[in-house]
Amino acid sequence: MPRPNWFFAFPVDGAFVEALPPPPPAIRLFAPADVHLTLSFLGACGQEAAERALAALEEALGRAAPRAIDVSLSGVVPMGPKREYSALSALLDQGREPCEQLIASLRDVVSEAALGRLEQRPPKPHVTIARPQRRASPASRQAALIWAAKLDLSGVRAKLDRIALYTWSEGNRRYRLFRVVTERSLSTGG
Repeated sequence: MPRPNWFFAFPVDGAFVEALPPPPPAIRLFAPADVHLTLSFLGACGQEAAERALAALEEALGRAAPRAIDVSLSGVVPMGPKREYSALSALLDQGREPCEQLIASLRDVVSEAALGRLEQRPPKPHVTIARPQRRASPASRQAALIWAAKLDLSGVRAKLDRIALYTWSEGNRRYRLFRVVTERSLSTGG
C-alpha cells in the first residue's frame, strides 16, 4: 500500500451531498465527513513532515489570528488535468476573495515547512464533492460532467472556522477516505 497523503483543509459540513442525485457509475461521491476546502496538499510527505507543517501553521495562526469566513457554494466544475480531470468541485460564490487571501497567507507556510517548496499556482478555493474512480471510462467521465452541470448548490452555506490536518482514513476507505488528525480554530469574533 502506498504511503498516505497529508493535507490541510477547512472542514465543511457535507450533509448536503446526501441530498444530491446519485452520480454516474465509476464516480465516487464523497462521504459527508470527507467534504472540505483544501488549504494545502502535501502528498505523501510522511507524518514527521506533516507535524513540522502543523507547528508552522500554529505559529502563523498565532501571529495573524485570521477570522472565520462565511462562504456559499456555486457551480461544480472539473479540477485537475484537463485531459482526465481528477475531481468535481464546487467553486465559491460568497467568501471567495477572503478565502483566496487566507489560503495565500497560510499555504506556503505549511508547504515550505513540510516540503521545502512554495506553491506556484494562484489559490482557487473549491469544495470537492466527487472523484472519478481510476477505472472510470471516458463515457462515465462525460456523464459526470453533465451530472455536475445540473447540480444547484447555491443554497449551500458554510463557515470556515477551523483548519484541520488530514490523512487517509484508517477504516474502510470505500466509505470514508480521510480522517482528521487534529484541528485548529480560527477567530469567530466580530
